[in-house]
Formats: sequence, structure tokens, C-alpha cells
Amino acid sequence: MTTTSQSLPAADSLRDSAIRRARATWQFLAHGEGRMLAALVAGFTLLWLLPVESTRLSGAIHESLALAHDYARDHVVLCLVPAFFIAGAISSFVSQASVLRYLGPLASKPLAYGVASVSGSVLAVCSCTVLPLFAGIYSMGAGLGPAAAFLYSGPAINVLAMILTARVLGFEIGVARAVGAVVFSVVIGVLMAFIFRHEEARKAKAAADLPMPAARHPLWQNTLLLASLLAILVFANWSAAESVSGFFAAVFALKWWLTGASSLLLAGLLVAVIDLRVVGVVVAAVPALPLALLAPDRPAYAFVAGIVGLIVLLAAAPEGSEAREWLDATWSFAKQVTPLLLGGVLLSGFLLGRPGHEALVPSAWITSVAGGNTLVANLFVAVSGALMYFATLTEVPIVQGLVGSGMGHGPALTLLLAGPALSLPSILVLRSIMGTKKTLVYSCLIVVLSALTGWVYGLLF
Repeated sequence: MTTTSQSLPAADSLRDSAIRRARATWQFLAHGEGRMLAALVAGFTLLWLLPVESTRLSGAIHESLALAHDYARDHVVLCLVPAFFIAGAISSFVSQASVLRYLGPLASKPLAYGVASVSGSVLAVCSCTVLPLFAGIYSMGAGLGPAAAFLYSGPAINVLAMILTARVLGFEIGVARAVGAVVFSVVIGVLMAFIFRHEEARKAKAAADLPMPAARHPLWQNTLLLASLLAILVFANWSAAESVSGFFAAVFALKWWLTGASSLLLAGLLVAVIDLRVVGVVVAAVPALPLALLAPDRPAYAFVAGIVGLIVLLAAAPEGSEAREWLDATWSFAKQVTPLLLGGVLLSGFLLGRPGHEALVPSAWITSVAGGNTLVANLFVAVSGALMYFATLTEVPIVQGLVGSGMGHGPALTLLLAGPALSLPSILVLRSIMGTKKTLVYSCLIVVLSALTGWVYGLLF
């Protein structure tokens, strides 16, 4: 009896000691040096097990770098950098009262969603280029619903893409894509506002209690300034039309002349609105002019020179001036978005590759699953499209090739609705802008709505 009573305290002591050691081990692993040790072990384990002889792995690495190369060459200078300047201009020049009036939580819902969807559709940019613009209006107090509608409509509602879809893939799927994209922009915005309605209510109350500073410039001046920047973005990225005649083809033929005219308008507004000196604006524009004349077949050179001149011009402005504030806001958005965006492009290329090129995930998996019109097939295609990166208008020939390889018309529409609007790079950036929960809900809404619409379309046609 004595032996038993003596053994119980000893057992309790051993158990307490084991618990203390387990807690100490967990604290070491969960903090500071322990996390570093875990990362080092995981890294060396990955390198140890890495199948370096695998042709698929080497191909995936090549595709990752190739996609990042294509993105840097085709989208950063012409799309992303102008978008940063637009976002900075929204943050610096557009009054918060104006944003709240048209897009805020207390704004008229038809007006807010109408403005968001229309302004987004005018841009016709890819899912990554719209991110700085979304960050600009969201940080200025736009309601989550209208901001989400703008976020979807920018890359999804592209008039030229709708026309190209109808011509290449058929009238029915072209109309279905157009109607689906317009409806989605509003439905997704409304659902986002409803799901996070309590948070939006707190946001609206806080906005109502804050005093709104007066606008620095009249509305027409801010409108002209933003319109000139938007015109530069739109015309510089205007894509070739399938037909050699018509409105879109005519604009494409004149795209760089229109971009130059928009740049001249911006130069005049820099003097008239922001009070920059004429001499400084002229000097900043001088390098772009000879490049435009000497290398007319390389208009991007003059475009880069114009951007560099604008940066130098704004950087030379006095500290605390409007010009310097604009540059600081632009740089703030660039710092937030660019690293995550390029990292997402590298990861997307490594997993899924470029259109028509194999990466780590075989494209045959996608085409084999998407051959029918089951709900599972449409969900699979929606998720795959949401992770892939599609440059503007490239989704049409990609879907054309997949349909030729056996993809059903339902999954094809699903990919057209989900692919251009979302991508792995944009998901990573959105998480830094509006948090994990909102990003997850927004992505799931696109995936589910696209899959359901594609499935119903496949049943009907």
C-alpha cells in the first residue's frame, strides 16, 4: 500500500516534467529561432528530394521564368506602371467625399454599382493591372460591394474580347460571356457587401463621423487629369482586332498617336492643375520625342522615356507639394503590389506554365477532366482558370485550342468567366489589400458562379 502511494507522486512528477518539456519544445519551434530551424530543415529536405533529373521539373522552371519574362516585357511598363500612377492620383487628388458619394457604403446602390461596373469595363485590363486601381478606390473609402464590382469588371468586361469570343467560338457563347460578365460584376459586389455587411456598417458609421476635407481642385480638373491617365493606359494597351477594318482596327492603327495626344494633354494638366513649371515639363518630355521619331517601330522606348521623365519631374518637386505627394502614393502602391505580383507570376508559371506549354501540372489533366459537362468538370476548370494568368484577349485562342482538344462548351464558358477575372498573382496581392477572409470569399464567388453558369450553359447548348 505504501509502495503504491509513493509511486503516484513519482508518476505525476514524470508527467509534469514531460508536459514542461513539450511546452518548452513547442515554444522553441513556434518562435524565432525555432521557425528558422524548421525553415532550414524544410529547405534542405526539399533540395535533398528534388528530382533534378526530371524533364518536367526543368520544364516547369523554364516556364516560370518564361512567364515572368513575358509579363515583365509586355505588361509591367505599358500596364502596371500607368496603373500605379492612376492609383496614386486617385489617392492624392480625388477627394474622399467624392469617392464616398459615388462608391461609398451609404451611396445609392444603383449609382454605386453602375459607376463601378462601367468604370471598370472601360479599362479592359488584365486581372493584375486592375489591382492598383482597386487598392486606390478601396483605400479611399469605397464600399466593398462597388469596389468588388469594379475589381471584377475591369478584366472581365472587355468589349473587344466579347466580339472576338463571338466570332471565334460562336455567337451563343459570345453572348453568354457578355451577359454573364456584366451580371457577375453586380452579383459578386452585392454578395460581398451582404456577407461582410456588419463590417461595412461599421465602416459606414466611421465614415459618417469623420469630417471630410474640402477637395483641392474642382471636379472637372480631377476628371480631366484621371481621364488623360486612363486614356494613356487604354490606348497604349489597345489590342489588335481580328478584322482589318472597323472601329477597333482604326483605333489600333492610331493607338500610339492617341497615346501621344493623351500624354500631351497630361503635360498641359501638370502645368494647369498641379502647378508644375512649363520648363520642367518640357525638359521631362524631351527624351521621349527623339525616340518616337528615330524608332517609330519601337514605341515602347518613347513610352519608357516618358515615364522616366515624369518620375524625375515629380521627384524634383518640393517636399510636401501635390506632385511629390502623388509620387509618394504611387511608390507606396508599387511597393505593396509588385513583389507579390511577380512572385505569383513565377509560381503560376511553375505550376501551370504559359498557354500551349507544359509545366509541373500536365495540361492533359485539365482537358481530360473538362471533356464533359458535369458540375465537377466545371468546378475543376473554374479553379484552374482562377489560378492561371491570362493576358488580355489571350483567353480566346486558349479556349479555342482546348475546345478543339475536346473541352465541352460548358467548361469553355466557365474558363472565359473565371480565367481573365482572377489569377494566382492577383489572389496573393488581394490578400495584402483586403485580407485573407475577403480574398477567399471573393475568389470562391467567382469560381462557384462561373462553374454554375458554365454547367447550365452546357445543359442548354
